[in-house]
Amino acid sequence: MATLAQNKKAKKSPKTSTFSWAGLDRKGNKVKGEIVGENLSVVRATLRKQGINAQKVKKKPKDLFAAAPKKITPLDIALFTRQLATMMKAGVPLVQSFEIVADGVDNPSMRDLVLKVKNEVEAGNSLASAIGKYPQHFDDLFCSLVDAGEQSGALETMLDRVAIYKEKSEALKLKIKKAMKYPIVVLIIAAVVTAILLLKVVPVFEDLFASFGAELPAFTQMVLGMSDWLQNNWYILIGVIVGGGFGFKQARIRSQKFNDGLDRIVLKLPVVGDIIFKATIARFARTLSTTFSAGVPLVEALESVAGATGNVVYRNAVNTIREEVSSGTQLNFSMRATGVFPSMALQMVAIGEESGSLDTMLDKVANYYEDEVDNAVDGLTSMMEPLIMSFLGVVIGGLIIAMYLPIFQIGAVV
Repeated sequence: MATLAQNKKAKKSPKTSTFSWAGLDRKGNKVKGEIVGENLSVVRATLRKQGINAQKVKKKPKDLFAAAPKKITPLDIALFTRQLATMMKAGVPLVQSFEIVADGVDNPSMRDLVLKVKNEVEAGNSLASAIGKYPQHFDDLFCSLVDAGEQSGALETMLDRVAIYKEKSEALKLKIKKAMKYPIVVLIIAAVVTAILLLKVVPVFEDLFASFGAELPAFTQMVLGMSDWLQNNWYILIGVIVGGGFGFKQARIRSQKFNDGLDRIVLKLPVVGDIIFKATIARFARTLSTTFSAGVPLVEALESVAGATGNVVYRNAVNTIREEVSSGTQLNFSMRATGVFPSMALQMVAIGEESGSLDTMLDKVANYYEDEVDNAVDGLTSMMEPLIMSFLGVVIGGLIIAMYLPIFQIGAVV
């Protein structure tokens, strides 16, 4: 069985093109179609292995006006894994399973990827080595588990486990995004509405107040000052927002220290930090359960788990645990020494080690914390709705009151 370290030496995915072909099958019938390959000779060789006497093969020209290819998402990979596992459990041969899956895929990019993997398998390569050529879509953990399934002769069972793992992982990510998306969208709308009021509505009142000839309330003067500044310097504000967003994105891409600092800060945030904490524990338990149940040695499994946690605090903790486990320390003692794992997870791991059912107990831990994340996200959404409505009421209502306050004062004098 290939180790995780070996799988990290993934090959770069070759540059491929789509070729159209026409020829005769084994029975002499005329057939035609399309195939993805690296070059003309590789395509002809692949067709010969399929029993096709290719009489005409040519590279399909690219459409200059075609829309940009649709990206392959982790959800596409999860769905592909589930479909492939289902086909194989039903007794469908691997190559035929690829063809069935490819026919049902809506994303053209994903369909091309499935056909490329199929061609690799048809050429005599193992499934693990075939998907290993596309590390941007199939990570080391995925390749290692598939390799373990092929080596043990239980590929369909392993694909089912990988499918469950991918589905659970993506569901967890969607829950986190759901928790963050709603307040961000509402706050952006509030900022846009406020800017419109300051740029278009407040100046109308300012002209009206100029005819009063009386001193305006301090609150009204403050809002008028904000309106004047925004009218004269709106481009600066936009520049700061765009520059800040671009700088943040580049820092995320280029600076590991920035990402590590951000990971630590996120864990300390109220409410959101608790959700991230529970999601991280769930990912740790789910990944370790999946790899350990697949027969991957615990030390190698922990190497993969470290990268799957998604947070530098837990990545460092898992690396420390791996070093201690490799020297003979029990997993639960190593986890306890880091001080970052909850007692419930520690107790379940200890029970699993004593009873010889570590993978089962880790699966229970993962299920528990995934449910906790789900409940926390629902609670956060319910809590955020009244808070955001109150915030909008204060901001928008405050602007309106500031504009009408001088009129109210004049009415009181009269």
